Amino acid sequence: MSKQFNIELRSIESIRPYEKNPRQNDDAVDAVAASLTEFGFRQPIVVDADGVIVCGHTRYKAAQQLGLTKVPVHVAKDLTPEQIKAYRIADNKTSDLSDWDYDILPIELSELQDAGFDLGLLAFDEDELSKLLSTEPTEGLTDDDAVPEPPAEPITQPGDLWLLGAYWECADCGKRYDYEDGKAMVDAGKECTCE
Repeated sequence: MSKQFNIELRSIESIRPYEKNPRQNDDAVDAVAASLTEFGFRQPIVVDADGVIVCGHTRYKAAQQLGLTKVPVHVAKDLTPEQIKAYRIADNKTSDLSDWDYDILPIELSELQDAGFDLGLLAFDEDELSKLLSTEPTEGLTDDDAVPEPPAEPITQPGDLWLLGAYWECADCGKRYDYEDGKAMVDAGKECTCE
């Protein structure tokens, strides 16, 4: 890893897109422009020593759309031409490999909505948001005092030792062993001496 990570403000005219950029990003420009307006630039545009964009083509287009004259830039001076070409592809591909946790995402969106945040800034379309926000949470719907039905085949059998807090208790006689003695008995394959 580089020892330094320098970011500088550069004229947007001093950098330029990579002519053979394989990523098609025009559909994301409006969403990124909205994000830049709301949150500001939080990731620099990465360029090579000649000012050609390695990563950040969409941020570049969004900055142009917003009429920005200067943008934060990191110059990747320590990468070879082959590494730059590979990084340009890897940076775009790795974002495709992640997915959403659909148990957590609706909760996060609901909390933002309750706080009055404009969910339109999150780049989800209206149908996606509607579907996500109509998802019922699966946790916290059980009465705290509800007792589940016992299983058809119980797990606990006579002679089992269970760790309850800081001691072990025999399921047959109720005799308690401190944690260390009880663990030593179990490790040695011994059972309670109750009969």
